[in-house]
Amino acid sequence: MNLMYESDQLLPMEQVFRDPVHDYIHVQHQVILDLINTKEFQRLRRIKQLGTTSFTFHGGEHSRFGHSLGVYEITRRICDKFLRNYAMKTPGDGGWDDNERLVALCAALLHDIGHGPYSHTFESIFHTDHEELTVAIILSSETEVNQVLSRVSLDFPAKVASVIEKTYPNPQVVQLISSQIDADRMDYLIRDAYFTGVNYGTFDLTRILRVIRPYKDGIAFQIQGMHAVEDYIVSRYQMYMQVYFHRVSRGMEVILDHLLKRAKTVYENPEVTFKHSFSLLVPFFKEEFTLKDYLALDDGVLNTYFTLWRDDQDPILSDLASRFLDRKPFKSVTFSKETDTDILDKLSELIQKAGYDTEYYTAVNNSYDLPYDFYRPETDNEITQIELIYPDGSFIELSKASALVTSIAGKEYGDERFYVPKEFLKPDKSMEITLFEELYAGFSRYIKNGAVYHPTDNN
Repeated sequence: MNLMYESDQLLPMEQVFRDPVHDYIHVQHQVILDLINTKEFQRLRRIKQLGTTSFTFHGGEHSRFGHSLGVYEITRRICDKFLRNYAMKTPGDGGWDDNERLVALCAALLHDIGHGPYSHTFESIFHTDHEELTVAIILSSETEVNQVLSRVSLDFPAKVASVIEKTYPNPQVVQLISSQIDADRMDYLIRDAYFTGVNYGTFDLTRILRVIRPYKDGIAFQIQGMHAVEDYIVSRYQMYMQVYFHRVSRGMEVILDHLLKRAKTVYENPEVTFKHSFSLLVPFFKEEFTLKDYLALDDGVLNTYFTLWRDDQDPILSDLASRFLDRKPFKSVTFSKETDTDILDKLSELIQKAGYDTEYYTAVNNSYDLPYDFYRPETDNEITQIELIYPDGSFIELSKASALVTSIAGKEYGDERFYVPKEFLKPDKSMEITLFEELYAGFSRYIKNGAVYHPTDNN
């Protein structure tokens, strides 16, 4: 029997989760505890936050469950701060209406519930969208999440979903969950830095929570806290360059991408008889999956299939599965798509001559990030600028106040890489490469200092 919650029903006693990043995560509302205990939310324990990054930074084994709790906790602290210092006195005065607390907390907790196994790689292969699936999970009457939210009010699931979709009428709530400096980004930067063992993602969260404040059109930061915001922007830039875009993690992601593509091709081959090992992926191969099919998947399910495929009769599927499970990443070189396309063609030809199918054993991978953006009328970018507020109540956009942010604002950073099997760039000395010695030598001729190289006749 689904009894309705009393308005903002609190637990008889606050419950806590011990967290390595935030110390304690405080759960005060019955609906939050019930959402955490749903099967859809518990599934996030079985999905890594960083996907293939743990192959590079071995400590990065943390889950989307912990991150989601962290985003909730940061949002809870901000709501407390807003209520204490910036509570709305009259409607429309730009203050915080604490009636928005529960929808903000639920959206923060559930913002990643639609992520699948190895999220972004899976999405690109099977054309799923984690934000759309997050909304579907929240709105579907078949999910425990929806049933819990509906006990608040019948229209409450739609309110939470609209925060995820950025259509909720209160911009303060939307920007707390999704903006260029939101609870989501603040948690994953600190959490990912902690678990990967790097210092790049650390910034002064305490100071940022001290200077954040609501205003009529969203959230802003007191001008005296500008340096803490600068620190956050630089930390985000460093994490993308040094951790999220790490070439080895991307090399493992390339293998994963090709492995899932090959599995789909093998499944579609009528001569293959061992299709039972694909059972939970069949709806995705057929592109007719249901929400129930999607929620049946997690990292463990895929890893089990990879273990089965290691012994598959298809040599490419078997080899790619072994490379992934045994951490044999493809290696890479940087290149310029403006000047090096002809060299890539030559390298691909050499790889094919060595007996490798270039569809599965080469890849072009580009990773770029925009550390901070600002509104530009000549573009179609729908962005929420970071606004700083002076004591007199006037505003200034971050890059206009900070020379440091100006130097990186509006600019993309990253690189283009050409990925190939490790043996072409770093041959194993134990390998018998006599037959391919000429091919390897020819390949090496076009590589210098980790980048594509244009040799002259004298080289």
